[in-house]
Amino acid sequence: MLGREPKDFDVATDARPEEVRRVFRNCRLIGRRFRLAHVHFGPEIIEVATFRGVNTEEESDDHELDNGMIVRDNVYGTIEQDALRRDFTVNALYYNIKDFSVIDYTGGMQDLKAGVLRMLGDPLVRYREDPVRMLRAVRFAAKLGFRIDPACEAPLFTMGDLLEAVPPARLFDEVLKLFLAGTGVEAFEKLRHYNLFGKLFPETEASLAREQNAFPITLVYHGMESTDARVREGKPVTPAFLFAVLLWEPVRLRAERLTAEGSAEHPYVAFEQAGSEVLARQGQHVVIPKRYAMPMGEIWQLQPRFEQSTGKRSQRLLGHPRFRAAYDFLLLRAQAGEVPRELADWWTEFQGLRETERARALRPEGVPRKRRRRRRGSARPPATPAQ
Repeated sequence: MLGREPKDFDVATDARPEEVRRVFRNCRLIGRRFRLAHVHFGPEIIEVATFRGVNTEEESDDHELDNGMIVRDNVYGTIEQDALRRDFTVNALYYNIKDFSVIDYTGGMQDLKAGVLRMLGDPLVRYREDPVRMLRAVRFAAKLGFRIDPACEAPLFTMGDLLEAVPPARLFDEVLKLFLAGTGVEAFEKLRHYNLFGKLFPETEASLAREQNAFPITLVYHGMESTDARVREGKPVTPAFLFAVLLWEPVRLRAERLTAEGSAEHPYVAFEQAGSEVLARQGQHVVIPKRYAMPMGEIWQLQPRFEQSTGKRSQRLLGHPRFRAAYDFLLLRAQAGEVPRELADWWTEFQGLRETERARALRPEGVPRKRRRRRRGSARPPATPAQ
C-alpha cells in the first residue's frame, strides 16, 4: 500500500501452535515469552503466530507480568482481540488470503494514509508492557517517514530507562533492524533526539557529547551514511563493521589512556585491551556475539599499523585477513578528519600497485611520515568504504 515490496509477511491463525505442528511435519515450536510455530521449507522459515486474546486475570500460567512488563503472553483469542493487542494501528492490518481483502479493526488504514504512527491503547502502559516498542516506534518512523503521534511520542523522552530490563541479546536484534534497513542515519538521529541511544550505547553517547579540536565527532554519522548507501545499492554489509564504528570512540579514548599510563607497551596491545574492556561493559546493554566481536577487535587493532608500518610491514599488512575491513575503516576515519587524508590516499594507491611496483613505492622509511593532523571536518571525503 506504500508502494514498497514487503521484506516478509507475518502469518497469524486461530490454530494453536500444537495444531500447526500436527498439520506440518516440518514445524518446530519456539519461544517461552511468545509461543510461535516455525514451519520450515528448505532455507525458508514461515513464522506462524496464534491470535492473542485478552487475559481475564492479571497473572496466570499463560500471562505473566513483571513490574508492568510482559514476560509471558500465551493467552489466545479471536482475530479482533489479536488486532487490539498489536502495537501500532498500521501494524494491525490483516490481509485475508481467502478473498484478498484488507481487514482493519483499529483505524490503521486512515493512519497509514496520513503517515501517522499511533499506539493502540495507553502508550504509557504499552511501553511498560514491552519497552522495545519505543525502539520500534523510532524504527518505523525512520523507515517509513511517518510522524509519531504526540501521545505516543512524549513518553519516548522519559521512559528510556525501561530498556535496562530488556535482555541485551534481544536488544542486539533490534539494533540490527534499526541500523541495517537503509535508514540508519535517520534512526540514529531520532534515537539521540529521544535520549534512547545512550540507553543502548552509553559510552558512545558520552564520547559523542564532546568535541575534539572544536569539531564534533562525526565518525559514527559517516559510518551510518556508508552503511545506508550499501544497503540501498543491494551490497552486503556486516554487523561487525557497524558495531566497530559505533564503539570506536570509546575504544580509541581508552587505548590512548592505556598508552599514556604506560599500561600497554605497543598501540596494538593498547587497542586489544581497550576493545576487550569496552565490549565487556557494552554487553550489559546490547550484547555483541563473539562472531562479530572478534573481527571488530581486529579492525581496531590494525588501525595503528596503518600509521606505523614500514617496509615489509606494509606488505604483510596487505595480506592480513582483515585488511580490507580495516582499510575501509581507515577511509571513514579520514573522512571524519581523524587521520590525514594523505594517509588514506597512500594506502589506496599502494594496494592497487603490482608487487614489483610496491617495492619501488616504499621509501626506506616506509609509509610517509605522519603529517600534521588536519582539523576535524576539514578533510575532503575519500572514496566510499566498501566494508
